[in-house]
Amino acid sequence: MVWVRVSSLHRPVLRNFCHYKALSRSFSATISKHRGVVVGVYEEGEGIQLSQAGETINKQCGGQLQRQLKQAGRKLKAGKTRVLFGLDEAGFSSVAVVGVGKKGVGYNEQEQVEEGRERVRKAVANGVRQLSEVGEVNVDVDPCGDAEAAAEGALLSLFSYDELKAKDSRKPRVHTSCFTDHIQGDSTTTKESWQRGVTLAEGQNLARYLMEAPSNYMTPSIFARLAQDKLGQSQQCTVTVRNKAWAEEHKMESFLSVAKGSVEQPLFLEIDYQGGAPGDTPIALVGKGITFDSGGISLKPGADMDKMRADMGGAACVMGALLATSRLRLPVNIKGLIPLCENMPSSRALKPGDVVRAMNGKTIQVDNTDAEGRLILADALCYAETFNPSLILDLATLTGAVAVALGSGATAVYTNSTSMWDVIHKAGTRTGDRVWRMPLFKHYTNQVTHCDLADLNNIGKYSREGGSCTAAAFLKEFVTNKRWLHLDIAGVMMNKDEVPYLGKGMAGRPTRTLVEFLNTLSRQKLD
Repeated sequence: MVWVRVSSLHRPVLRNFCHYKALSRSFSATISKHRGVVVGVYEEGEGIQLSQAGETINKQCGGQLQRQLKQAGRKLKAGKTRVLFGLDEAGFSSVAVVGVGKKGVGYNEQEQVEEGRERVRKAVANGVRQLSEVGEVNVDVDPCGDAEAAAEGALLSLFSYDELKAKDSRKPRVHTSCFTDHIQGDSTTTKESWQRGVTLAEGQNLARYLMEAPSNYMTPSIFARLAQDKLGQSQQCTVTVRNKAWAEEHKMESFLSVAKGSVEQPLFLEIDYQGGAPGDTPIALVGKGITFDSGGISLKPGADMDKMRADMGGAACVMGALLATSRLRLPVNIKGLIPLCENMPSSRALKPGDVVRAMNGKTIQVDNTDAEGRLILADALCYAETFNPSLILDLATLTGAVAVALGSGATAVYTNSTSMWDVIHKAGTRTGDRVWRMPLFKHYTNQVTHCDLADLNNIGKYSREGGSCTAAAFLKEFVTNKRWLHLDIAGVMMNKDEVPYLGKGMAGRPTRTLVEFLNTLSRQKLD
């Protein structure tokens, strides 16, 4: 990415892994004495209108809910929350009333999102957080007309990576379930929608967990073991861990050159998901797996270097997407490919000016060892081609330049297929995790093929100018598939406060958009 080893797997991390999963457990047993509920209200003229769930709770407590809201005064705008107490007759010790905005809000062309779904995510996230702060650990959630979005908002907002802190410093785990008491007759559809949202959020939270873990707790070997532990539980998934000797046999010199400076051995994960018919052409997902990026000999500045524990964000998103895909049992075949290594400086490390050869025979002059992600992806993309997939999609925290171009507003997408762009763009509007198409002009290819010593240079001729574009042009030299998408996710790697329902820290974006993309493709026949 242009911008300690442990000797064995940390089993305590494995035992504690996926603590976030507990957030989604439903408790259908006897109602706890201490139990909160999130209830949505809509803007109605100058006032507010209770959701169907709110109406039910209001009746159960003899109209106290509506009276308290009236006494509080002021219109409850979208995203705003009020926590009410004393509604015990309804069976709740506290009620978080959240503003969902106007009913029936659909696609916002300017923002390129389904705005109503985003409002539900934000509202529910605020309500669940507020109840957590007042001590509730069991929370029912009003689906607010979109149970999937409500589940996503709830679970994504509650994620935290604090298992390495003292127990009394950790946040209490909040258990959420879908409130369906107001639904007349069969509530199965709502519950299924809620469970889908839970699954999507769990996939993204897995990616966040992997990205947040300190690099000495998330080495290539630990990452590989977690992949076997989590994905190997599915009968549809097979995880194969390839070693250095295997990579040497496949002439992956470009990938192996990055790993030379570290004592951690490089690994290559090959994950097969068989959800489609036997023999169906697979989709190839490739994720950059640099578990720590120091920059190598082209050493990064010390400030914020710790954030480079998340330079395996592409690999993390592939893992999260495969977890969700397997749980949703999408009818598609997927080949997940993840090259894993560290980029470290040492006497054995790759040096500026060195020339390496990729799996397809092309030579690469390495003028910046901090442009290492494209080196490991080059061989992974070549290997992906050997399976003749219906399409290849790679994800990587590849360039700081993309963060300058787009900030955290959207994931950059480079593709040679307009039809595939249309699919992934629509997926982003539904999930609220947007994408933006970037150019693959020959103008940028010329800058990486201009090289003194080799076929390609790993940085553009003009270095910083169009850095994300020249990185994509470099990767394009290792792909012949007519459907290829490259997602530069460096700009969305972290969240400060841009996405309200994520909180601060590693974002795991765009995992849900990737799953939605795969879901759409599973219903299509690609030749």
